[in-house]
Amino acid sequence: MKQIAKGICLTAVLALSAMAQESRFTFGVGGGFTEPRGSVGSRVDRGWNVTGNAGVNFNKWVGGVVDVGYNRFGMNSTTTQTFGVPDGNVGIFSATLNPIVHLSPGRYADVYLIGGGGVYHTRQQFTAPSSAVVPVFDPFFGFYNAVVPATQVLSSSSLTKPGINGGIGFAVGTKWKAKVFAEARYHRIFRGNDRYLDYIPVSFGLRW
Repeated sequence: MKQIAKGICLTAVLALSAMAQESRFTFGVGGGFTEPRGSVGSRVDRGWNVTGNAGVNFNKWVGGVVDVGYNRFGMNSTTTQTFGVPDGNVGIFSATLNPIVHLSPGRYADVYLIGGGGVYHTRQQFTAPSSAVVPVFDPFFGFYNAVVPATQVLSSSSLTKPGINGGIGFAVGTKWKAKVFAEARYHRIFRGNDRYLDYIPVSFGLRW
């Protein structure tokens, strides 16, 4: 049994070593604006997004990345009036595995296709303006309590469902060995009972 275990470990080490020699690790960060689509588009305003990813380029044409992203939307006035609340928001956390295909590898400017699927966690909140008392310090007055603006959560709900995404990106090289990219992807979350949540994040950032 020990010999088998050693053989498996040796094989894994050799496979990882070969992958490291033939592949190049990549990671990136970005952010931008997000357009709601479909039924959710009539309930929320344009939002914002932040994203980070890491992966491997298997060769100059094909790679794979794991993306972690967060998208946030504010509810529009029609929705808040319908529910009789002052304000509200929808946040979406996603973790997806995405193959990437480079259409012009090795060039200063790279066009690529990217898409895949994963898990999406959606959180909806109805909120109202509020205030909170917090301790603060002033060199003259010392410690005292101050009233600061805050947000009160009236109600909230969350849902975790699978989803898919696909889109296109454009990256340009820089003298710092990083690439500046612009990317747009269509995301669809399967909420069940033939209901979907669709949105398009447009992100800008750096990729190494």
